[in-house]
Amino acid sequence: MPHSSFCIVRGPARTYVRRGPRSLLLRPCCYRLGEGDCFCSFVFLGFDPFWSKPDPNISVHTDNPDLTPCFQNTILAWIPSIYLWAVLPFYLLYLKHYKRGYIVLSMLSRFKTILGVLLWCVCWADLFFSFHELLQSRTPPPVYFVTPLIVGITMVLATVLIQYERLRGIQSSGVLIIFWFLSVLCAVGPFRSKIIAATAQGQIKDRFRFTTFFSYFALILIELILSCFKENPPFFSPVNSDPNPCPELNSGFLSKMTFWWFTRMAILGYKRPLEDKDLWSLNKDDTSSIIVQQLHKEWDKQKDEWKHAESPPLVVKEDVAYVKISNHVLNHVGDGPEEAEVLIRDKRQHKEPSFLKALLRTFGPYFLIGSFYKLIQDLLSFVNPQLLSILIGFIKDKDAPSWWGFLIAALMFFSAVLQTIILHQHFQYCFVTGMRLRTGIIGMIYRKSLVITNSAKRSSTVGEIVNLMSVDAQRFMDLVTFLNMLWSAPLQICLALYFLWQTLGPSVLAGVAVMILLIPLNAAIAIKTRAFQVGNMRYKDSRIKLMNEILSGIKVLKLYAWEPSFQEKVLEIRKNELRVLKKAAYLNSLSIFAWISAPFLVALTTFAVYVSVDENNILDAEKAFVSLSLFNILRFPLNMLPQVISNLAQTSVSLKRIQQFLSHDELDPNCVETKVVTPASFLHSINLLVPSGSLVAVVGHVGCGKSSLVSALLGEMEKLEGHVAVKGSVAYVPQQAWIQNATLKDNILFGQQHNEQKYQNVLEACALKTDLEVLPGGDHTEIGEKGINLSGGQRQRVSIARAVFSDADVYLLDDPLSAVDSHVAKHIFDNVIGPEGALKGKTRMLVTHGITFLPQVDHIVVLVDGKISEMGSYQELLKQNGAFAEFLRNYAPDEDIEEDELTSTHRKERKYNENNQGVCVTKEGIFYTLNVVKLTVFWQYMKAVGLVTSLVICFLYACQNAAAIGANVWLSDWTNEPVINGTQRNTSMRVGVYAALGLLQGLLVLISSFILAMGGINAARTLHAALLENKFHTPQSFFDTTPTGRIINRFSKDIYVIDEVIPHTILMFLGTFFTSVSTMLVIISSTPLFAVVIIPLAIIYFFVQRFYVATSRQLKRLESVSRSPIYSHFSETITGASVIRAYGRENSFVCLSDLKVDENQKSYFPSIVSNRWLGVRIELIGNFVVLFAALFAVLGKNSLNAGLVGLSVSYALQVTMSLNWMVRMTSDLESNIVAVERVKEYSETETEAPWIIEDTRPPEDWPTQGEVEFVDYSVRYRKGMDLVLKDLSLRVKGGEKIGIVGRTGAGKSSMTLCLFRILEAVKGEIKIDGVRISEIGLHDLRSKITIIPQDPVLFSGTLKMNLDPFNKYSEDEIWKALELSHLKRFVSSKPNTLEYECSEGGENLSVGQRQLVCLARALLRKTRILVLDEATAAIDLETDDLIQMTIRTQFEDCTVLTIAHRLNTIMDYTRVLVLDKGTIAEFDTPSSLIASRGVFYGMAKDAGLA
Repeated sequence: MPHSSFCIVRGPARTYVRRGPRSLLLRPCCYRLGEGDCFCSFVFLGFDPFWSKPDPNISVHTDNPDLTPCFQNTILAWIPSIYLWAVLPFYLLYLKHYKRGYIVLSMLSRFKTILGVLLWCVCWADLFFSFHELLQSRTPPPVYFVTPLIVGITMVLATVLIQYERLRGIQSSGVLIIFWFLSVLCAVGPFRSKIIAATAQGQIKDRFRFTTFFSYFALILIELILSCFKENPPFFSPVNSDPNPCPELNSGFLSKMTFWWFTRMAILGYKRPLEDKDLWSLNKDDTSSIIVQQLHKEWDKQKDEWKHAESPPLVVKEDVAYVKISNHVLNHVGDGPEEAEVLIRDKRQHKEPSFLKALLRTFGPYFLIGSFYKLIQDLLSFVNPQLLSILIGFIKDKDAPSWWGFLIAALMFFSAVLQTIILHQHFQYCFVTGMRLRTGIIGMIYRKSLVITNSAKRSSTVGEIVNLMSVDAQRFMDLVTFLNMLWSAPLQICLALYFLWQTLGPSVLAGVAVMILLIPLNAAIAIKTRAFQVGNMRYKDSRIKLMNEILSGIKVLKLYAWEPSFQEKVLEIRKNELRVLKKAAYLNSLSIFAWISAPFLVALTTFAVYVSVDENNILDAEKAFVSLSLFNILRFPLNMLPQVISNLAQTSVSLKRIQQFLSHDELDPNCVETKVVTPASFLHSINLLVPSGSLVAVVGHVGCGKSSLVSALLGEMEKLEGHVAVKGSVAYVPQQAWIQNATLKDNILFGQQHNEQKYQNVLEACALKTDLEVLPGGDHTEIGEKGINLSGGQRQRVSIARAVFSDADVYLLDDPLSAVDSHVAKHIFDNVIGPEGALKGKTRMLVTHGITFLPQVDHIVVLVDGKISEMGSYQELLKQNGAFAEFLRNYAPDEDIEEDELTSTHRKERKYNENNQGVCVTKEGIFYTLNVVKLTVFWQYMKAVGLVTSLVICFLYACQNAAAIGANVWLSDWTNEPVINGTQRNTSMRVGVYAALGLLQGLLVLISSFILAMGGINAARTLHAALLENKFHTPQSFFDTTPTGRIINRFSKDIYVIDEVIPHTILMFLGTFFTSVSTMLVIISSTPLFAVVIIPLAIIYFFVQRFYVATSRQLKRLESVSRSPIYSHFSETITGASVIRAYGRENSFVCLSDLKVDENQKSYFPSIVSNRWLGVRIELIGNFVVLFAALFAVLGKNSLNAGLVGLSVSYALQVTMSLNWMVRMTSDLESNIVAVERVKEYSETETEAPWIIEDTRPPEDWPTQGEVEFVDYSVRYRKGMDLVLKDLSLRVKGGEKIGIVGRTGAGKSSMTLCLFRILEAVKGEIKIDGVRISEIGLHDLRSKITIIPQDPVLFSGTLKMNLDPFNKYSEDEIWKALELSHLKRFVSSKPNTLEYECSEGGENLSVGQRQLVCLARALLRKTRILVLDEATAAIDLETDDLIQMTIRTQFEDCTVLTIAHRLNTIMDYTRVLVLDKGTIAEFDTPSSLIASRGVFYGMAKDAGLA
């Protein structure tokens, strides 16, 4: 046929070729693929088709497979294009919101663009060549027009994307990497075909297309390689001044997918312990400032919507009930209808603003990305069981070409790798969401706590609010990780059941029934476990609370010899706690039994039903092992679902609590006007006008409302009616000084600009210069929590200095002078508060108990029961001769207060820290920064558990794994049993043995986990008892130098770890370890070649594990070290909220809190990533195990049976999980076993002398005289420190009253401590009634002397317990003591009298009442020697008089030693001992001392007594 031009015309279902005037009908041929090849080939006019229709003989059943050109030129060529166009809209949307500045055109970018243009040219060269052929009258098939056109346009799109991404600041494009990878992958087939065809034919037919194809292949390969490199960081991105930015932001796509960017830190952590400076800064989106702001915005929207919905329509009476919801309305000025609380309820439903909605709107979108990954991963997890089925079919089919096997192995590997990468991306998104949630919730709670009203604050304790931050925020974090299981678990269950039905038919229902029956069992176990946990927490809380009180009051316990009683109490609680733990352990063993046995029971019932329903049902390898792998997939969702639901329930409780807290009333910022001053009414209709620049004193008895008046001025009280105004800025000095955990200088500056001259003047005025010389680091000394290393007087002076430095307009001083010495008080009044002080000209309101200064003030306000009883100047009030004048006459002379002596802690800290560059609070030593925990620690724990028990446990674990392997080997043997006449023999015997082996495994699991739990509880009991015993016998000096928090940590955190965490970790570790070992054994026994691969894999595994364990342990440590500052700063803020508000420092405190949270997240973020990093690498090793197990099965195809291959590959598919968990458990075990070390360390500190020495017990009635003698007595606080008492010799006769005086640091308190042997002599001795006190037991000594200590310490419990913990005295004796100590009226007024519950630290009693309780204790014991230690520092004058009077009458015949505060109390004593720097300066009767005009005379003169 001669060539002439023709065109192809498409008819309804026919194709015409029109040439010239005639048209020629060809055979019907559709453009759709697979229905003929007209689209791909020359089928008309005598041209031969390229190839016949796709032929299985060419593609599949051959040793040299190939794809048809039609398929290659269409489907294969179009896949990358379809992908790119499909993702384009979503990607463009993402790029639109991605703003990081543009990237400068680099060589890399230029190359990629040039290659893109070249690719486009190559594709279109093909297209134009087809047109050229058309012109040459050689009509090419349509595919040669369509494919180059599509691919060409796609290449243009890819090239444009390269540039557009550069402009949007994308450094590495995942979308394009996948596109180039797909392009290369789809080009590999044609590449091979073309080479095969060319070699077979010995020549190249279509040279042009051959050339262009190879050019195309080379170019896309180079593009793929180039796209793996990342671009430079964007040019105009916000300047990152960060010294150590997180590499994630600038890492490439592949690096992000495999977490390669973390490797540097893993290596660093392996080389040396990580420090704070090694941690990366947080990504901007993870910082508190961004997150809390977003959440706050959403929460405000919720509140606005709620207010909108709640706001009552005007003039509608029914809504009045709601008017009082908003605090702004509460503090409303004027007589609106809300004053009359009309209690008519509205008909509408009462709804609250939803914090959940705010959380969803803030964090939902980011979390959904993780959910999308989870969906893909769920679908992928079902690919490998299907591939396993094909692989077993391949092994059975002896004629199958071997490349099938290799392809299946490769697909299994590829599917597993993809699953690994996607799963860890999902987890990364979930964990980061959890981290952000915690940041957001903590930020919101912190901000709220600064503006919450006092009544709302009272409704929850500081501990409860801190709990919202720590526990409830943590719950959210834990829930988010597995929240996707809510929809993912049902999806996985449905898919698994579908595939199982395909494999085994209806028999699956039997297995499903077993699963469904196990759910209520698991649920019941979970509910019961939860109940036990709650009970356990209750006991734990009460134990820790008690321990906290014991440690706070340990000195008092030692002085009273009360330790045995309190030790009993702790052990009683501990016994109950361990009882609950034991029950929980029984349950836990049951749940582990259910978890291990469930898949087996399901498989057993399914197989048993399958083979017994119909004897023609044959259980072959394919059915058995594919079903097993599907059952294994089912195991996780079935177990997780109930857990997630119960977590959800817990979290909803947390949500309610947080929402309730965030919805509390807030202080009205407009409650106090700070502009004009008009008369204001307070408390009970008080009218008070304080002129600007005047000094007003507020006086009155305890509890008359003086502090409330100050609070009202600060806007801290809830105003019921009236008007309050304060002109200008305010400085506030609270009654109890509030000191931050910061340097002394920071405490004074309190965020103000430093001005050296002003600063020095303030230090001088507040008498702090001398203290700075004493402190180890001067004003750079770090002050501990609650000002622990300052004396009470120093704390108060720092608080005053802060106020003076702030240079405010109005000063509210709430009794700041009561805690300082009288001469210091005078100095401060003269230099700061008084008419000539630093604050003259400022408005000052001074609440005071001191009377000395009243003549110098402008006005005096006398309060009685919240009302003003008198008001006027000093002279006016004296003239009125009212209650005030009476009050003055009674108490005028009693005014020599001495500043509470620097606590012994403080003096020791000073010595301790001289070489410590001014950091006063010792930081806790960090344990084991070495990379491996000492083996001795494991050995100690094993000994605590019991060596025999430990060995038995390991043996049982080995047995249970042997049973499991036995069951599976038996199953594999069963599947290989020959089929005779379409049936298998001995099925009942097969089922029986299989069941027996499986149940044996379950039983062994039950026994081993049970023994392990018992061993763990045993160890916990032993370790705790040893720790407690030691701590009660530890000398006082240990408690003075060790922060209470650190000791409490041993009793709470470390004991919790030993109780609950370590046994669980060991259980998991042993389980995963034996599973991994048994997997290797099974694979090696079925394909011995595998042994070759094990060694390199094991080496890689070992290295990854060491890198991870070292790094992750240090990250966990850094994380826990940086976590407590968040909470301590928070509780510090709550206690000092009024001070922070008064100085208007809320914002800087919010920033500080955010900073602390960010510091914590800085170490938490890498620890999340370290888990992902590990997961990807370990699972990769697991995936290689799968690959090699499958490969060697293919290689040994001829010698293996299907059953063995099924066994080995299904084991391999499970190994990934156990390898992963084994590393985690190793790491957890190493991190947690340190708790044993820490507890052990504190169980072995040095102890004091024995409590009772049987051989030298003094007589029952000793001491009869009460004679005390010091002989050449010297003492020091600790080794290597100076003596505090030097060669003291004195004798006190029985019944004498001795006053002990001296300046701060003279050794007064030390002397009393020596009497009780709290301090042991360096040389010399003390005798009481001739008995050397160093030779008798401590309790025999301490129980025979009574002390009324400086700080009145009470323990939570009944009043009776506080007076008589050993139940020694009758109720009559107790009532008598209460009567004498003036508490009878108070106690009998309470409904439960002696059973009246004292709260922690006796908070529900006033300081005076607490001091009277201590007096009652002394009256009860009534020993011959009474020691009074500065007992009058913080009491009002009346209580002081009561105590002095009682002592004079009730202890008339006893020896009394008083450390005197107010000299007038000891002027009638027998003798006065004046100490100076640890030696006796003077010792004589008061009158002789005054006459001799020595040291005492000087002190008496100062006090106005001489």
